[in-house]
Amino acid sequence: MGDVVSSHLDEGKREMITGRTRDVMRQFSDVYEQQYAVALFNSVRYEIEGGGGPQSQLLHRKDPLAGRSIFSGNLFQYLEENRKWRNRFVSVPNNYSINLYESKTAQERGLHPKVTINCAGYKALTSMEEYIELINNSLPGIKSNLGSSPFIKCATQFPLILWHPYARHHYFCVMTEKEQQKWHAVLQDCVRHCNNGLPEDCTVQTPAFTDTVRLHRQAKGHYGTWDMMCGTPPQILANLVMETLHPELRNVIGPRLKGKTQQKQRNWMFISDAVYRQVLAQTTSQYDALLEACESQKTVLDARLRTNMDQVIASKEHVSSKIRALVLPKAESLLKRSVQTYISSILEALMEPTSRGFSEVREVFFREVVEISKNLLNGGGKEKLGEHMERLSMLAFHPVKMQSCYEKVEELNLEGLQERFDISSPSVFVSRAQILMREQMDNAVHTFEQLLQQSLAAQGDNDLCKTIQGCQDRVLKKYDYDSSTVRKKFFREALLQIIIPYMLQQLCPSCTPELPRFKELIFADFSRFLLVENMFEEVVLQSVTKDIMMAVKEAAVQRRHNLYRDSIVMTNSDPNLHLLGENSPVDWAAKFGSEESNGSNSGSEDGGSGKRRKQVVSMIQLDGVPLPYESCLEVPGVELIPEEDSCASKEEEEANLDLCKEPKSPDSVEEIRDLINPVVEVVLPDEAHGDATNGTVTLEDGAQEEVSHVTTVMEDVPQDRRSPRSLLRQLVGNRNQEAEKEEAAIKSAIEEIELAVQEGDGKQTAGSASDSSSPPPSAKDSSPREEAVRKSLNGEDTIIDAVEVEVVVS
Repeated sequence: MGDVVSSHLDEGKREMITGRTRDVMRQFSDVYEQQYAVALFNSVRYEIEGGGGPQSQLLHRKDPLAGRSIFSGNLFQYLEENRKWRNRFVSVPNNYSINLYESKTAQERGLHPKVTINCAGYKALTSMEEYIELINNSLPGIKSNLGSSPFIKCATQFPLILWHPYARHHYFCVMTEKEQQKWHAVLQDCVRHCNNGLPEDCTVQTPAFTDTVRLHRQAKGHYGTWDMMCGTPPQILANLVMETLHPELRNVIGPRLKGKTQQKQRNWMFISDAVYRQVLAQTTSQYDALLEACESQKTVLDARLRTNMDQVIASKEHVSSKIRALVLPKAESLLKRSVQTYISSILEALMEPTSRGFSEVREVFFREVVEISKNLLNGGGKEKLGEHMERLSMLAFHPVKMQSCYEKVEELNLEGLQERFDISSPSVFVSRAQILMREQMDNAVHTFEQLLQQSLAAQGDNDLCKTIQGCQDRVLKKYDYDSSTVRKKFFREALLQIIIPYMLQQLCPSCTPELPRFKELIFADFSRFLLVENMFEEVVLQSVTKDIMMAVKEAAVQRRHNLYRDSIVMTNSDPNLHLLGENSPVDWAAKFGSEESNGSNSGSEDGGSGKRRKQVVSMIQLDGVPLPYESCLEVPGVELIPEEDSCASKEEEEANLDLCKEPKSPDSVEEIRDLINPVVEVVLPDEAHGDATNGTVTLEDGAQEEVSHVTTVMEDVPQDRRSPRSLLRQLVGNRNQEAEKEEAAIKSAIEEIELAVQEGDGKQTAGSASDSSSPPPSAKDSSPREEAVRKSLNGEDTIIDAVEVEVVVS
């Protein structure tokens, strides 16, 4: 592997890669410094003027995964070094990176993982066919057939593959389909979380970065959405470099690759990974230096803005009016001619799957709370409430339970619109909708926790199920309102992301040459905060915003997909609720859990860090199917969320059923008599039967007990399939002299039968003489036990009844 990389990536090519990365980062840095000042102006202006949309009804918690780990278990990993599969222990902490250890012991001892995977930009696959189709596109002209074997042979029928367009691929497999489904959901959640690497609370850095990336790609002629806008800023910058560098290297190195098709694809993956790692290391260091330089000027720029904010705003309005006069007629003409007819169809394509997903979130939350009420009714009461609420608190971050919600949004299809509006794929909108769904679920759960805690403090645990239902109804009303608000905002943003790039692409050739003359209208002191390129885009955005707002408002007025009108405001519906948002999250295990569970939990550690980390997702133990190699095991001592209703054990169900049954009262005479005078049943052998009939019996402790009733029980014994001699040995092996006589008679009968078998049909005379000299015992002379043995020796089916005496002692 190292030889392949070094032979194709010599010193000259590595210097070329470094130079190309440096050029891209220099262009990016120049634009970023300008956009940083503009983003700072917008942030300070928003802070001063205020504004914003409707107030959220649900509470929000800042760090819901504090002290948690997402997942852990065993699976098989394919090692490129020796081309073999090895069992690995996998741990997914709350940052959603994938850590692979040699064993679980290594993880518990705090050793460094063998491999750490950041899933940004990856795709989680579950079949080799999908993987072959993707790698065929990596090298044009070099394609393997779907029926041909890839360069790896999966150890089981259930593969899990992490594919990346530039970085190394990772191959795993599990033993069962159910494990594969669960691991796939976890991997998809890791990809979804890592792709969302730009924090929204950074009101300056994030807008400056996204605008700079967009402007950089527009300068290259790419106006549409970008699938690789995922991960942290250095990862996005590495993707930006690889977007142009990767095809060039592929065209140069691809024809020089040797070997079979699968070997060429494998070698190209190693080369591409080496290039990507080199570029990523360079973008990381240079972006950190760029950010540090911008942050060092933030204080000075902020002070200048706050001092001259009114003048800056007035100057911007003056210049914007001039640009609006130039651009607006062209934008409106383009809007009427090529955009307005498509707004309703785009909105409908977005609304239907997204609304189904949010409805499924509501349904999942409803089912989980109802399940808690059922469990409390069946038994446990307040003592079990802590356990149930601990599981509910992490519902939003349970990928298996949330999978049904995510699948609804994955049905989003913009076919027919992608080419016209230059949309590479709807994955950008799908990922964003799924992140919003997870946030709304967590907000609903957190609000329910706070309301329930408040109700329990005021009312106690009387009629606990009624209290839970009341809190549930309040949360669902708030969720419906917030869900409508969040979806309308998502629809507006998605429409802008689809339409604005298309309009800019159509208007830039005619409008961009006219923009430099507007720079003369901006004062030099304000030139860092006001850029004519940004004001031009704002004018285009304003031209289409009205039509987008009207389309979304019309859908809300018609109550399509359960959208609320903007006039429906619930700001004062629950004035005391937001006071609860300042409270810390409820520790249900400590508040209502048992002492044993608290004691066991306090001893568990994660990775030797000494900190308690509860695991969000449990693993499936299949009924009747052993999981070899510790595949997908639960972590002991960790409070887990069962991912399916069927995961509850049969013992728990039986216990719940027993608790549901009403206690029986001993109303009958026999039951009352048994309570007053308890009766003991003793089973005696045949020899003690005579003593029992005398009225007393001696127990094992030597006590004499009075016999009130003697019962003889005849039991049917299953037919023994052993040999006649074994059966004979069992029946007469421990008998007295009478048994010895029976054994002698039976042996004599066996000898005569064997002699009779050896005699042929042609020796009738000898047979007659033998029969006359020693006739077999008659039926009258033989005992019933001998007759049964004789029949079994002759191959006849006989059931021998064993006799036991059951003595009831009062």
